[in-house]
Amino acid sequence: MSETLLARRRESLSPSYRLFYDEPLRPVRGKGVWLYEEDGTACLDAYNNVVPAGHCHPRIVAAVAAQTAQLNTHTRYLHQTILDYAEALLATFPAALNRATFTCTGSEANDLAIRVARHVTGGTGIIVTENAYHGVTLATAEISPSLGAKMPLGAHVRTVPAPAEGMDFSAAVRAAIKDLQRHGIKPALLVVDTIFSSDGVFADPPGFLATAAEAIHEAGGLFLADEVQPGFGRTGSAMWGFARHELMPDMVSLGKPMGNGYPAAGLVAQSHVIDAFGQNIRYFNTFGGNPVAMAAALETLRVIQEEKLMENAATTGAYLMAGLKARHQVQAVRGDGLFIGAELADGALASRVVNHMRAHGVLISASGPAGNVLKIRPPLVFTPAHADILFSALDGALADG
Repeated sequence: MSETLLARRRESLSPSYRLFYDEPLRPVRGKGVWLYEEDGTACLDAYNNVVPAGHCHPRIVAAVAAQTAQLNTHTRYLHQTILDYAEALLATFPAALNRATFTCTGSEANDLAIRVARHVTGGTGIIVTENAYHGVTLATAEISPSLGAKMPLGAHVRTVPAPAEGMDFSAAVRAAIKDLQRHGIKPALLVVDTIFSSDGVFADPPGFLATAAEAIHEAGGLFLADEVQPGFGRTGSAMWGFARHELMPDMVSLGKPMGNGYPAAGLVAQSHVIDAFGQNIRYFNTFGGNPVAMAAALETLRVIQEEKLMENAATTGAYLMAGLKARHQVQAVRGDGLFIGAELADGALASRVVNHMRAHGVLISASGPAGNVLKIRPPLVFTPAHADILFSALDGALADG
């Protein structure tokens, strides 16, 4: 059956699509931290940050079904749920971040942030990290080096190294600002995934991002915290990754986990930033912020808060990190909460480990420029007992590696 599906896929889908694993996964249902294949084989999901409350959480499924059966239109009509969600969401941010705009994807949210920054600052220059990923629209692909060498970066884009231990990240940002200015390009935006997921996961020391944000502000630009990956409590220590660094972003982009699998994303901004844009330029997204998306997002946020999933991310994440550090083949462990990068000797070993674990029912991935960092970011309902299953599969993979 899988070979038939692969053949049909090759015939009908764009070759731009990629599949995970040497033996592609074909899940037919999910529940909590588990994905099930057609023959009933259960796979422990230690990768999918799209479903923070776990696959098919009954409360969120019920909220989506109920709203779908009642009404689904757009934001050009008055609707209460979008207001209920906006107010609940903004309550998780510092008071200065007090305006929300909703989109369907994190790519759209980042694309909108670029438009806002250009309008507000009058500049076009953008600074990102060397292996960043910020989206797949034209504007965001041009600031996403991780898409590969054949996806050219914009002439207005400068990259800086990921903040490895001992590196002065703000100095690199200041050097990039100077290079933009030397080429007659006014800086508009520093964009940072606050867990640096595609760069190989870099979280520490807390606070190092603050001086980089100061640098872009001094140059007349804005700072965008891309929380599509680390947001909604995943880091355990705070609802948003930027909070670990005690700074105030001008804008914050949200995506993947916002609707627990239903397409929901958005941009949260300081009012003086977004008002300067919105009073002059209309923004409308047919599906962004629709009643079903908002029902999914509101119930997801309630589940994260009421089931204390951020707190679980902190405790289970600490257990996971300690266990990974105990494996001598793991050269470094970085991250916070349930977003962890475990560095191995090289990309070939990481690939073997990822595929061996998949064959033994545990799903993870790899990241970093060399592909040698195991990326572990399970649903936030992951427990220490699940971590023990992961450790067993990892030990077997490393022994065979």
